[in-house]
Amino acid sequence: MPKKKFSVEQIVGVLKQAEVGVPVAELIRKTGITEQTFYRWKSKYAGLEVDQVRQIKQLKEENTKLKQLVAELTLDKTMLQDVLRKKL
Repeated sequence: MPKKKFSVEQIVGVLKQAEVGVPVAELIRKTGITEQTFYRWKSKYAGLEVDQVRQIKQLKEENTKLKQLVAELTLDKTMLQDVLRKKL
C-alpha cells in the first residue's frame, strides 16, 4: 500500500475531531492511517493550531540552515588557522 502524505491542515483536523469526541478507531479507519500514526501525530501536534505547526516547521528549517552555516564557517576558520600556523 502506498504511503499517504497528509497536510498539516489534515493532521490538525483529525486531532481536533478526536478532541471533540470522535472515537479513535473510527478516525483511523476513515483517514486510512494506523493507530501508531495517530498517536505519533497526537504526541507531536496535540494542542497546536495549523499556523503554529507551520511556524515550528519553518523555524526547524531555519535552524538547520544556520547550523550548516556555522559548521562551514568553523571549518573555514580551522583551515585558515592551520595555514597561518604553517607559515609561522
